[in-house]
Amino acid sequence: MKLEFIKVGRIVNAHGIRGEVRVQPINQEPAFLTRFKTFYLGGKPVSPTANHVHKSLVLLKLPGVDDMNAALDLKGQEFSVRREDAHLAPGECFDEELLGLDVCDADTGDAIGKLTLVEQYPAHKVYTVTGEKVYLIPAVPGVFIKSVDLDENRMEVHMLEGLAVDEN
Repeated sequence: MKLEFIKVGRIVNAHGIRGEVRVQPINQEPAFLTRFKTFYLGGKPVSPTANHVHKSLVLLKLPGVDDMNAALDLKGQEFSVRREDAHLAPGECFDEELLGLDVCDADTGDAIGKLTLVEQYPAHKVYTVTGEKVYLIPAVPGVFIKSVDLDENRMEVHMLEGLAVDEN
């Protein structure tokens, strides 16, 4: 299901004494967050005056946040972006949008279950699909993932032996 707002980061701390905040990206590369001019914090639009990557975090300077105490008051809050502002390529989607998709076998059309978890591993993401069995499906387009249709709330996958958690 296409979402209007996507969580992309969480404020984890203040940075320095001038009110910058450290943002830990959620399921994104830090550089991805630097593409946005407007974020949504508590449902309200916020346009940072500075936005850059520092190690694995993003440092943001927010209007009205002028000292460390004001930055610390924001600790723990989550940032969102509007999906349409992300300008994703056709067929791309956010991990959050995949949760709850009906997953079907591309060859037989049989229902396998619902996508319940997206995990990031060093090589690629892995989708956990829960139905009669629990399946771990590598998120490799063309090999395991045949198609994703957010409008139809459906994902088609190529099933191979050994994808079920309880299979040997």
